[in-house]
Amino acid sequence: MFPIQPKYQPSWQESLLFLILIVGLISYFIIGLGTKPHIPILLGIFLLLAYGFLKGITFKNLETAMIAGAKSGMGAIYLFFLIGILISSWMVSGTIPTMIYAGFSIINGTWFFAIVFAITAIIGVSLGSSLTTTATIGVAFIGMANAMDVSLAVTAGAIVSGAFFGDKMSPLSDTTNLASTIVGVDLFEHIKHISLTTIPAFIISFIIFVFLSPEKTVSLTNISDFQAALVNSGLIYWTSWIPLVFLILCTFFRVPAFVALASTSLVATFFAWLNNQFTWPEIWSVWFNGYTGTTDFEPVNELLTKGGINSMLFTISLVILALSFGGLLFVTGIIPSLLNAFKDKIKNIRTTILTTAATAIGTNVLIGEQYLSILLTGETFKGLYEKAGLSKKALSRTLEDAGTVINPLIPWSVCGVFIADVLGVSVLEYLPFAFFCLLSPVITVLFGGRSLIGKTPK
Repeated sequence: MFPIQPKYQPSWQESLLFLILIVGLISYFIIGLGTKPHIPILLGIFLLLAYGFLKGITFKNLETAMIAGAKSGMGAIYLFFLIGILISSWMVSGTIPTMIYAGFSIINGTWFFAIVFAITAIIGVSLGSSLTTTATIGVAFIGMANAMDVSLAVTAGAIVSGAFFGDKMSPLSDTTNLASTIVGVDLFEHIKHISLTTIPAFIISFIIFVFLSPEKTVSLTNISDFQAALVNSGLIYWTSWIPLVFLILCTFFRVPAFVALASTSLVATFFAWLNNQFTWPEIWSVWFNGYTGTTDFEPVNELLTKGGINSMLFTISLVILALSFGGLLFVTGIIPSLLNAFKDKIKNIRTTILTTAATAIGTNVLIGEQYLSILLTGETFKGLYEKAGLSKKALSRTLEDAGTVINPLIPWSVCGVFIADVLGVSVLEYLPFAFFCLLSPVITVLFGGRSLIGKTPK
């Protein structure tokens, strides 16, 4: 949670009106004008600074809030640097090209989107990280979709859906551990309980992806052209699988994400050098600028030109701005006043769950950070669930269903910005097809009454 105390106490009506103004501004610039999200977020910061000045808040307090907000995302920012390196090192080591080549050999046009969803979900559970899953197997799948000339938006929706299914259901996931810990629920009891809503959402999503999958994609000759170009790139080796296996082992042994990504990148880099494909100066250049495909087949070059620290700077700069924006929402009292208003208006069980979900979603929209959506919502509603006679598992499940999976659907959120950058598909393009993420909060509200677990509300 932001270590920020509000310096002003606005009414909830004033807070709501101001939020509608700011969200409307951001939406207009991104959707209506098609600008990069940095611009409206920065304008939102200017508006909040002006609002703070009008309410008598000193610039020092406003500046401190912005810094505290940005500081809360430093863990993610360090990981973004490493993921940029991971993608580029997995390119030069042949790991991603090899996965794409193998995928062409296994997957045909039948049920393509459904298979992408299912495989990404399995990898997501194994790795426990939606972002790592997206940056590895997701990049491979989006490349295959591009080669097969199928919808990149639907493919990205399937990747995001599968990655965040894994993020919810994996005992290795940070958000899963956070949601269970914040309300004091055993981790595996939490996973068992969220399956009540997660499994139906998975099944419905899988069926939809089956129906959306094209009956036929491209000719086998076209796929052969891609496979031949991948082989001619000189990046396909048996050792290319080692970095993937190493990453899975790191995850299994609960190695911290920073260490796992760094060490996996170093392993991939070593094999890139060992295979005599790259010199050390070339490798360090790829670490920063990413890999550039140099085959005679331009579609494969576009497929392989990815990664590098430089590719993450867009994402990192937006995350810093968005979290600074969130810090200002706290210091001006806007978010605290709305949270208190929500608490005062809860009257029954369904309203409790609906309000919890709305708060988690709203926090994602306003701050763009899934960890804060879980922390803030969990701390705010913990006492209310006890008072209403609802189990702690009901709260931890709602935090996951409406907090974790909504973040990738917000264009200026940490996950949304990262995924759009890595996959090359904008959030607004894949959002309608991220069925699992869209269904999860709906199902948790519809079946909220099941959360009583035999208790009678007070």
